[in-house]
Amino acid sequence: MDDSSMVGLIGRVTGTVGPGMVGEVIVRIRGGAEHFLAHPASAKERIEPGTVVTVIEYLPPRTVYVARAYGS
Repeated sequence: MDDSSMVGLIGRVTGTVGPGMVGEVIVRIRGGAEHFLAHPASAKERIEPGTVVTVIEYLPPRTVYVARAYGS
């Protein structure tokens, strides 16, 4: 999977994403859903479990930077 194919995908936070911590998100991809380690795109933002997010950056193999999806 290349970097650009992950950017813009929608996911849901399953483990709190925030400053100084590694969270977790589940993203629908490749006909299924996969878990990724997650960091906030904005260094000071805290995103709670259940929040819908957008992948802003992908660092292979299993890390993403996310931001709240529009309207979340």
